[in-house]
Amino acid sequence: MELGALDVEAVGEGIAAILPDAVLPERLKRLMAGASVSIARAVERDDGSVWLLSARPARIGGLVIGGPEMADAPNAVRLMDSGAFGTGHHPTTALCIEAIEELVGVERIEDILDVGTGSGVLALCALKLGVARAVGVDIDGGAIAVAAGNARLNGLGDRVRLVHGGPDAVEGVWPLVVANVLAAPLIEMAGVIVRRVASRGTLILSGIPCGVEEDVKQAYLHLGMHDGGSRAMGGWTALTLRASW
Repeated sequence: MELGALDVEAVGEGIAAILPDAVLPERLKRLMAGASVSIARAVERDDGSVWLLSARPARIGGLVIGGPEMADAPNAVRLMDSGAFGTGHHPTTALCIEAIEELVGVERIEDILDVGTGSGVLALCALKLGVARAVGVDIDGGAIAVAAGNARLNGLGDRVRLVHGGPDAVEGVWPLVVANVLAAPLIEMAGVIVRRVASRGTLILSGIPCGVEEDVKQAYLHLGMHDGGSRAMGGWTALTLRASW
């Protein structure tokens, strides 16, 4: 851990660790006092922002997000191990799920639009939390295929519609819209995302570094959204906004 390990696990009688590239093998061998050392390339998840030695469950609010081997349960969301963003381990995902859970705890939400659905984790979590139907859009066709597989894995394939494209690839409005992408695309897509929010609807935005929270917020306030609060974790922010119409 003193060397800046990102993750550590016991492996048999030894240990495995994900270490920064700056920790050279020769230094590691010296520090390990002659112990046997083997090196392999680590596998990143969530677009290189999460580094884990092996997939493991993530507990967020009342839900548990894990792999296909995890037992099926009302509070379990099972995901295939894939390159699509949305494992449950990134702070932006956790922030969105917490905001969704808080909302459905006080309001009945029938439909959700998930912009940039990735693995489909937010849409699937919303369904597990009581939302009736979900639509997910993503400009990455590979992510759409992964999300479809995850929906089937959770027995929710008949309640999820997946569309290849951005928020302009679907028509209509939703009482709840979530978008966990990046700050720049959120600002660029503000006009079309707002048009997908129903009267008195809620919009949850994440993927926003804390330092640019105000920039993203102002882009949506100028389009008629009202500030509904924010939450932060690990240098990231999620915004909740309410329709003024």
